Amino acid sequence: MTSATQPATVPVINAAALLHHWQGHRALTRRVIEAFPENELFTFSIGGMRPFALMATELLAIAAPGLKELVTGNAMSLDEKGEGLTTKALILAAWDEATAQINSLWQQFNEARFQETHNLFGQYAFPVYENILYFIDNEIHHRGQGYV
Repeated sequence: MTSATQPATVPVINAAALLHHWQGHRALTRRVIEAFPENELFTFSIGGMRPFALMATELLAIAAPGLKELVTGNAMSLDEKGEGLTTKALILAAWDEATAQINSLWQQFNEARFQETHNLFGQYAFPVYENILYFIDNEIHHRGQGYV
Protein backbone atom coordinates (compact mmCIF):
# COMPACT_ATOMS: atom_id res chain seq x y z
CA MET A 1 0.00 0.00 0.00
CA THR A 2 1.27 3.49 -0.81
CA SER A 3 1.02 6.44 1.50
CA ALA A 4 -1.02 9.52 0.65
CA THR A 5 2.18 11.46 -0.06
CA GLN A 6 3.50 9.08 -2.71
CA PRO A 7 2.35 9.65 -6.29
CA ALA A 8 0.22 6.96 -7.84
CA THR A 9 1.99 4.79 -10.38
CA VAL A 10 -1.19 3.82 -12.21
CA PRO A 11 -3.47 6.51 -13.68
CA VAL A 12 -7.10 6.63 -12.63
CA ILE A 13 -8.08 6.64 -16.32
CA ASN A 14 -6.04 6.12 -19.45
CA ALA A 15 -6.19 8.18 -22.63
CA ALA A 16 -8.36 5.69 -24.54
CA ALA A 17 -10.91 5.55 -21.72
CA LEU A 18 -10.98 9.35 -21.47
CA LEU A 19 -11.67 9.65 -25.20
CA HIS A 20 -14.43 7.04 -24.94
CA HIS A 21 -15.98 8.99 -22.04
CA TRP A 22 -15.76 12.29 -23.95
CA GLN A 23 -17.24 10.82 -27.12
CA GLY A 24 -20.10 9.36 -25.06
CA HIS A 25 -20.95 12.89 -23.96
CA ARG A 26 -20.62 14.18 -27.51
CA ALA A 27 -23.04 11.51 -28.76
CA LEU A 28 -25.58 12.51 -26.12
CA THR A 29 -25.21 16.21 -26.93
CA ARG A 30 -25.72 15.40 -30.61
CA ARG A 31 -29.02 13.69 -29.74
CA VAL A 32 -30.12 16.81 -27.84
CA ILE A 33 -29.33 18.97 -30.90
CA GLU A 34 -31.31 16.53 -33.07
CA ALA A 35 -34.31 16.67 -30.71
CA PHE A 36 -34.72 20.44 -30.99
CA PRO A 37 -37.27 21.72 -33.49
CA GLU A 38 -35.36 23.70 -36.12
CA ASN A 39 -36.76 27.12 -35.25
CA GLU A 40 -36.47 26.73 -31.49
CA LEU A 41 -32.86 25.59 -31.75
CA PHE A 42 -32.02 29.12 -32.93
CA THR A 43 -34.65 31.19 -31.14
CA PHE A 44 -35.84 29.63 -27.89
CA SER A 45 -34.47 31.28 -24.78
CA ILE A 46 -35.51 30.96 -21.18
CA GLY A 47 -34.20 32.73 -18.11
CA GLY A 48 -31.77 34.83 -20.14
CA MET A 49 -29.94 31.79 -21.56
CA ARG A 50 -28.73 31.83 -25.14
CA PRO A 51 -30.52 29.66 -27.69
CA PHE A 52 -29.06 26.16 -27.77
CA ALA A 53 -27.67 26.67 -31.29
CA LEU A 54 -25.34 29.34 -29.89
CA MET A 55 -24.26 27.01 -27.12
CA ALA A 56 -23.59 24.27 -29.68
CA THR A 57 -21.45 26.61 -31.78
CA GLU A 58 -19.47 27.46 -28.64
CA LEU A 59 -18.87 23.76 -28.04
CA LEU A 60 -17.78 23.35 -31.66
CA ALA A 61 -15.36 26.28 -31.27
CA ILE A 62 -13.72 24.70 -28.24
CA ALA A 63 -13.50 20.90 -28.66
CA ALA A 64 -11.70 20.07 -31.92
CA PRO A 65 -9.82 23.39 -32.21
CA GLY A 66 -8.71 23.16 -28.58
CA LEU A 67 -7.52 19.59 -29.00
CA LYS A 68 -5.75 20.56 -32.22
CA GLU A 69 -3.87 23.25 -30.30
CA LEU A 70 -2.95 20.77 -27.56
CA VAL A 71 -1.68 18.26 -30.13
CA THR A 72 0.22 20.64 -32.41
CA GLY A 73 1.26 23.29 -29.92
CA ASN A 74 0.19 25.93 -32.45
CA ALA A 75 -1.77 28.73 -30.79
CA MET A 76 -5.37 29.04 -31.95
CA SER A 77 -7.80 31.88 -31.42
CA LEU A 78 -11.16 31.10 -29.87
CA ASP A 79 -13.85 31.86 -32.46
CA GLU A 80 -17.34 31.15 -31.14
CA LYS A 81 -19.24 32.95 -33.90
CA GLY A 82 -20.35 29.78 -35.70
CA GLU A 83 -20.60 31.65 -38.98
CA GLY A 84 -22.44 29.65 -41.59
CA LEU A 85 -24.06 27.32 -39.06
CA THR A 86 -27.54 28.55 -39.83
CA THR A 87 -29.51 25.30 -39.85
CA LYS A 88 -29.76 22.27 -37.61
CA ALA A 89 -28.40 20.11 -40.45
CA LEU A 90 -25.30 22.32 -40.74
CA ILE A 91 -24.71 22.20 -36.98
CA LEU A 92 -25.06 18.41 -36.97
CA ALA A 93 -22.68 18.09 -39.94
CA ALA A 94 -20.14 20.32 -38.15
CA TRP A 95 -20.63 18.23 -35.00
CA ASP A 96 -19.92 15.02 -36.91
CA GLU A 97 -16.86 16.55 -38.56
CA ALA A 98 -15.54 17.72 -35.18
CA THR A 99 -16.11 14.24 -33.74
CA ALA A 100 -14.00 12.71 -36.53
CA GLN A 101 -11.31 15.38 -36.01
CA ILE A 102 -11.21 14.64 -32.28
CA ASN A 103 -10.76 10.93 -32.96
CA SER A 104 -7.96 11.63 -35.44
CA LEU A 105 -6.21 14.21 -33.26
CA TRP A 106 -6.46 11.95 -30.21
CA GLN A 107 -4.36 9.33 -32.03
CA GLN A 108 -1.62 11.96 -32.40
CA PHE A 109 -1.75 13.10 -28.78
CA ASN A 110 1.01 12.10 -26.38
CA GLU A 111 -0.65 11.32 -23.05
CA ALA A 112 2.67 12.00 -21.29
CA ARG A 113 1.73 15.67 -21.82
CA PHE A 114 -1.39 15.48 -19.62
CA GLN A 115 0.47 17.08 -16.70
CA GLU A 116 2.10 19.88 -18.74
CA THR A 117 0.68 23.37 -18.36
CA HIS A 118 -0.64 24.82 -21.62
CA ASN A 119 -2.15 28.27 -22.14
CA LEU A 120 -5.09 27.18 -24.30
CA PHE A 121 -6.34 29.82 -26.75
CA GLY A 122 -3.86 32.16 -25.05
CA GLN A 123 -6.32 32.48 -22.15
CA TYR A 124 -6.50 29.31 -20.07
CA ALA A 125 -3.17 28.29 -18.52
CA PHE A 126 -3.88 24.93 -16.91
CA PRO A 127 -2.49 21.41 -17.12
CA VAL A 128 -3.50 19.75 -20.39
CA TYR A 129 -5.74 17.24 -18.61
CA GLU A 130 -7.66 20.10 -16.96
CA ASN A 131 -8.23 21.75 -20.34
CA ILE A 132 -9.61 18.47 -21.71
CA LEU A 133 -11.82 18.01 -18.65
CA TYR A 134 -13.08 21.56 -19.22
CA PHE A 135 -14.09 20.61 -22.78
CA ILE A 136 -16.19 17.81 -21.32
CA ASP A 137 -17.56 19.72 -18.30
CA ASN A 138 -18.51 22.74 -20.42
CA GLU A 139 -20.39 20.47 -22.80
CA ILE A 140 -22.27 18.81 -19.94
CA HIS A 141 -23.16 22.25 -18.55
CA HIS A 142 -24.53 23.52 -21.87
CA ARG A 143 -26.32 20.26 -22.62
CA GLY A 144 -28.09 20.69 -19.27
CA GLN A 145 -29.12 24.18 -20.31
CA GLY A 146 -30.41 22.71 -23.56
CA TYR A 147 -32.58 20.25 -21.65
CA VAL A 148 -34.17 23.20 -19.84
